[in-house]
Amino acid sequence: MKLRAAKGRLKVEHSILEGLREVLERLLEANPQIRSIIPGVIRPVRDARGTVRIRLTVPTKNGWKAIALAGGARQELFISTALPREELERAVARALEER
Repeated sequence: MKLRAAKGRLKVEHSILEGLREVLERLLEANPQIRSIIPGVIRPVRDARGTVRIRLTVPTKNGWKAIALAGGARQELFISTALPREELERAVARALEER
């Protein structure tokens, strides 16, 4: 499966939760230290009502794994960056506030 790139750093293989793409594009635009974001699998969950929320979960080899929650579903996000957790959490919060 060939990856398509939105603005070169948002890798889109399949669907993205409603409202999440705009947040991720703002996050990438404001933070050149983020090399790429790869949205992963979408799964239905009960606790994902309301607006988009993003929570960092675990460090990975080249960045962070995060979970986005919205519209009754959760989606994994793989964020490639050297930013420490605290800085990335602040950047995500700013991107979410700009809605």
